[in-house]
Amino acid sequence: MDLGIKGKVTLIMASSTGLGKAIARRFLMEGAIVMMASRNEDKLLRTVEELSDEIGVTPYYKVCDIAQPGQIKALVRTAAETLGPISILVNNAGGPPAGTFESFDDEAWQKAFELNLLSYVRTIREVLPFMKVQKWGRIVNSTSSSVKQVIENLILSNTFRLGVIGLTKTLSQELAPYNILVNAIGPGRFDTQRIRQLDQALASKRGISVEEVNREALAQIPLGRYGDPDEYGRLAVFLCSEANSYITGQTILADGGMVKAVL
Repeated sequence: MDLGIKGKVTLIMASSTGLGKAIARRFLMEGAIVMMASRNEDKLLRTVEELSDEIGVTPYYKVCDIAQPGQIKALVRTAAETLGPISILVNNAGGPPAGTFESFDDEAWQKAFELNLLSYVRTIREVLPFMKVQKWGRIVNSTSSSVKQVIENLILSNTFRLGVIGLTKTLSQELAPYNILVNAIGPGRFDTQRIRQLDQALASKRGISVEEVNREALAQIPLGRYGDPDEYGRLAVFLCSEANSYITGQTILADGGMVKAVL
């Protein structure tokens, strides 16, 4: 199937590792013009080199701390001036610290808000003019399966990821006249460094081994395994492609059947 994204300028946030990296890889394989962004320059450079060696196409990149509005503006400006009008945006961000309600003060709440909700608002604000002129755009907001079923010991993530869903649904209504589709993906348990860190945090909180946390998690996943980040990348590419022409305002979980909620 021709996904119709060859040559389309694609901006992928927080893409030096994990799910963001997997998304960038898939877009490169489909022929998109990819601009990667991360606040960690060393990791970003290693990933760019790795993807270039594997795929034979070198992605563009720029260091960007998504909690800094000035850096987001500079990133989008550089991408547009270097590559052309942005057609596709994949919002992604590392998760906030694990912990319960009484673990966090106002500063921690503010940092999580800036990272996991306001950064998405800011990137969309910057790319929107390009998409509106083209009368075509795709925005995917990466969230968490916690938007359907809250996760123990993750109150910051549980709170702000839901804000992203409200943003996604509202924008899908406002931007439909411009043929801009806006969706969210909620990952379950994928084999990433983030999940390994959360498993360790939960094991420490409960006084059990990481292996026991893993066994309990796998028992809750009907497919019986953690996800491969490449599976997540394929879903993101589809939602951002010409093959998707009628799905907007939706939150799609990629979780191996883990979440039992109907709605």
